[in-house]
Amino acid sequence: MRTLDETDIEILQLLGEDARRPFSDIAAEVGLSGPAVSDRVQRLQEAGVINRFTVDVDRSQLQAGVPVFVQATVASGDVDDCKDRVGEADAVEHVFVTADGELWFYARAQVQNVRRWLDGLFDGHDVDYTVTLIDDAEWHPSHGGTEFALTCAECGNTVDSEGESTRIDEQVYHFCCPSCRSQFVERYDRLEEGV
Repeated sequence: MRTLDETDIEILQLLGEDARRPFSDIAAEVGLSGPAVSDRVQRLQEAGVINRFTVDVDRSQLQAGVPVFVQATVASGDVDDCKDRVGEADAVEHVFVTADGELWFYARAQVQNVRRWLDGLFDGHDVDYTVTLIDDAEWHPSHGGTEFALTCAECGNTVDSEGESTRIDEQVYHFCCPSCRSQFVERYDRLEEGV
């Protein structure tokens, strides 16, 4: 496994600007061939650095409701269930869970039905929420100023060229050394057996 280099970072930045950009265009920008860019993107996907390609839709053009930002205080035992419910709602575009366990999300809602929609979304849970009407929103994905390095799932150290990757239950984990990988896998297996 290789560490990410400057070319990988450039490719990520270009894909962040336009995920549909042809590999040949990216190749011309970074000084590689189209197939070399394709190989790097595939490697970044296999390593779990790129999880998916997406589209940024300007919903205001679709008249799809009013943009709102919701801050919800949820009981700690209900956070995961509420996050799943919110994430599955058609009107919701972005979901965040804060470090202190609050659930925040950005959505497009029908003005007359916001409270009813939220009450239905949180049905069966004791949730206090605040709704803020958004006047303007922009999304600027940026990789600049970010240190790109894979982190060991076991010890937290940086994974370098000596590192290893393992896929467990469809999730890719990175390790700085074989010892960390075996410790992680052993603990994972023990936890699975205990379930």
